[in-house]
Amino acid sequence: MRLLLVEDDTMIGEAVLEALRGAHYAVDWVRDGAMADTALASQDYDLMLLDLGLPRRDGLQVLRALRARKSTLPVLVATARDAVGDRIAGLDAGADDYVVKPYDIDELQARIRALLRRGAGQAGPAFEHNGVSLNPATREASVQGAPVSLSAREWAVLEPMLARPGVVFSRAQLEEKLFSWKDEVSSNAVEVYIHGVRKKLGADVIQTVRGLGYLVPRS
Repeated sequence: MRLLLVEDDTMIGEAVLEALRGAHYAVDWVRDGAMADTALASQDYDLMLLDLGLPRRDGLQVLRALRARKSTLPVLVATARDAVGDRIAGLDAGADDYVVKPYDIDELQARIRALLRRGAGQAGPAFEHNGVSLNPATREASVQGAPVSLSAREWAVLEPMLARPGVVFSRAQLEEKLFSWKDEVSSNAVEVYIHGVRKKLGADVIQTVRGLGYLVPRS
């Protein structure tokens, strides 16, 4: 999953970036509201973690502009603005959740997982389909109940497809889930990781749709 971190505090940004990348998310970090607008216009994300007190453009302006474009991107506001009125303003502007600094990193990640599950229409803690299960909280994968060890990139290529069975993902879309701006991407990276997933979970867990991309079949 690919996240956009919008945070102008260097110390907080570095800590959150390290934690999220350690949890196998691809993360792009920008430090002001104008850069956030540019990133949102040029890249598809699975979630935005948004501070409000930003240089150049306030976080609420970024959020309102996003919702004005009818975007359903999950947004978790993480800010020092702790007054009840501020929380109400953030939620009414279109935020899906709101946490106040200083926050616990583990709680922040739990809220991110919950929003990603909700966005995929999943109620339980794990993505489960056709005997394959991925639990983002514990990083445990299994097939027919038997544990399987997936690399971080194998997990990252499977997770979005398992969350949305029947939806075709192009190679470019999967690359966006796997890599942030600073990562180097080899021409066959997606194919390599899909091959690894098939080898460990079964040849039919991910199907190729010729000329379009890949999907986890509905049944």
